[in-house]
Amino acid sequence: MLVNLRDICAIAEQNNMAVGSFNTPSLEAVRAAIAAAERTGYPVIIAHAEGHEPFVPLDAIGPAMVALAERSSAPVCVHLDHCEHLSYMRCALEMGFNGAMFDGSFTPYEQNVANSRRAAAMCAGYDCGLECELGSMGTRENGAGHENDHVGEAVYTNPEDAREFVEETGTDVLAVSFGAVHGIYKGEPHLDFDVLREIRERIDAPLVMHGGSGVSDADYKRAIDAGIRKINYFTYGAKFAGEAAEKTIEDMKAKNADSVIYWQDLTMAAYDRLVEDFTHVIKVFANGADPVA
Repeated sequence: MLVNLRDICAIAEQNNMAVGSFNTPSLEAVRAAIAAAERTGYPVIIAHAEGHEPFVPLDAIGPAMVALAERSSAPVCVHLDHCEHLSYMRCALEMGFNGAMFDGSFTPYEQNVANSRRAAAMCAGYDCGLECELGSMGTRENGAGHENDHVGEAVYTNPEDAREFVEETGTDVLAVSFGAVHGIYKGEPHLDFDVLREIRERIDAPLVMHGGSGVSDADYKRAIDAGIRKINYFTYGAKFAGEAAEKTIEDMKAKNADSVIYWQDLTMAAYDRLVEDFTHVIKVFANGADPVA
């Protein structure tokens, strides 16, 4: 069933948990995220990032995401992630997306506020919750290059700026930076939970954690207890799926060096591994709460 971003984050708030938001730039990933939600009984967010347009176009994957969410027994939000262009957001809204993130974090504060207001006005015409971002997770999600390169220095969100930003923009949820970064960590993540708690003390809006891959289960729990209600997760899931496909090839070649490798063998292996990983992650994010679906 379709549940918009505001309501799915309200479920998380009520149960002191976080909802997993999985970037799904393939049909296998969409199906895996929904299957994991149905198996566990927790809500889920399936997301398409504007930066993943080269992997699969919005007009191809978007309708499939909405259709599969509608017929799911789990609460599912279909979300647009890291959108930098309002025209792109309009396309997603008209497609039936009921969550959208406008990312103006790479622009000056005043410009971020102005464009986030425009995004809020746009979402108000649809049954769609809005997420915005303040601070930096190291590098832009939509930046050029490969996930392996998406690691840089994070700029922590200023708690007082966060309060003013939410009041000025009317965003429903806010993505904040407290030490997490996009991509694969080079070393151990260093999360500043004091910054997170200070932000939480100043605003009522649910908080979002980006750069969730590679964080320990214990740190996830600390972040959730400090107010995180939505956690974006992509890189490690994609990594594990790639490793599963690679292992499939290795195993088949080990049995018979002349084995023909069919594409469906790889997508099935990737799907199974994604379901396994997403199921684990959703349970961790549940933070001990009972299933809600």
